[in-house]
Amino acid sequence: MSATSAMSDRSDRPSATALPVTFRPARTRAVLLTAGAAVFAALVVISVLLPNLSPGERTSFVFTGALLLGVLVLLSRPKVVADETGVTVVNIATSRRLEWAEIVRVNLRPGDPWVFLDLTDGTSLPALGIQPGIAKQRAVSDARALRALVEARSGSETG
Repeated sequence: MSATSAMSDRSDRPSATALPVTFRPARTRAVLLTAGAAVFAALVVISVLLPNLSPGERTSFVFTGALLLGVLVLLSRPKVVADETGVTVVNIATSRRLEWAEIVRVNLRPGDPWVFLDLTDGTSLPALGIQPGIAKQRAVSDARALRALVEARSGSETG
């Protein structure tokens, strides 16, 4: 047990974290990808087992399964990657590269669906790669780690 708590203590200290580091909702991703594969497989099996389907109908079953799998793969895409030069935020359909100095603050308030990055241009960027949906404690820990990295590397006070 002490090894586990030591690992937990280390993961909460970003200064000990080697860069690059990737923050990603692993449980959510696993659920989405598993569900997508299961739905695709079920629709393919149904299209093969139903005897009265035409080739077009069989193709539509497979296409529908592939479409649903594709949507769930897109939903599992979000991540936040921090490296020596900055942060890359990958959301469902977009990706944005930020220098450390561009990030003013990392926010994860109670009730927020994911982390928001306040930027120097006055905007706020959602970072879906850190979300408290299934694993709240992990998201809070990741948000704190990213916040500490930003504070250490941006060269400015966050307040």
